[in-house]
Amino acid sequence: MTAGKTSITSRNKATVRRLVEEVLNGGQLEVIEELYAPELAAAAREWITPFRASFPDVRMDIIDLIAEGDMVAGHFTCSATHTGTWLGHPPTGRRFENIDEIGIYRLRDGKIVHAWTLEDNLTRLNQLGLPGPAWAPLGSSPPPAR
Repeated sequence: MTAGKTSITSRNKATVRRLVEEVLNGGQLEVIEELYAPELAAAAREWITPFRASFPDVRMDIIDLIAEGDMVAGHFTCSATHTGTWLGHPPTGRRFENIDEIGIYRLRDGKIVHAWTLEDNLTRLNQLGLPGPAWAPLGSSPPPAR
């Protein structure tokens, strides 16, 4: 790998690390504009602000960060206490621990221009004692009426 590619991937990983440490863990929402491209910053603020309001003690831990070219993939775990309304559920005061999350970020000039995340919200809901989604697996039919 060339020195130029190494510095770009290192810079991109540093941006994602700042997102976790400063914004998600630290609550420094003003940093969003430094980390995201202008066209994505408002959308990022739209999901981060209410999540931090629902879980102000949120702690994200970086398990792995892998960078290649303009992409960074991360595996994270998340723990927090439910003290504000989340997904329409009033606060339970309960805590969820070590919820797995995956994020894939595309960066340009050191700023996030695309983000895709996958979170284990079913386990999060279960740990909080909240009902899961009302859905049935594909191809299933409702139970017969009795």
